[in-house]
Amino acid sequence: MGGCSWRLISISNQQHTGWRRLINATGYSWAGLKAAWRNEEVFRQEGLLCASAVERSLLIGSLLLIVIVELLNTGIEAAIDRIGPERHELSGRAKDIGSAAVFMALLNAGVVWLLILLG
Repeated sequence: MGGCSWRLISISNQQHTGWRRLINATGYSWAGLKAAWRNEEVFRQEGLLCASAVERSLLIGSLLLIVIVELLNTGIEAAIDRIGPERHELSGRAKDIGSAAVFMALLNAGVVWLLILLG
């Protein structure tokens, strides 16, 4: 299958619930978009070729925002983990807020892509 990694996950056998499950599902959806981009010529032609320069900038910018927020979240998590392994309410809150920021960046990218590609 050309180096693709297939994920077969039973819904009843998932390790994560709540927000983590939603974030994982978003990642799997993103992998699907990447696979469509790599393997479906029509998807590429109708997507970026028909988009204006502003639309292409928004599409690329939304993806870069995900990377930026992901890097910041990783920095927050590394700093919290450096403090110590014990659980603390503020440490958990900081990690949760960082994760929420990543989710919002993903949601933003999804909305931008849907509005431009379907609009």
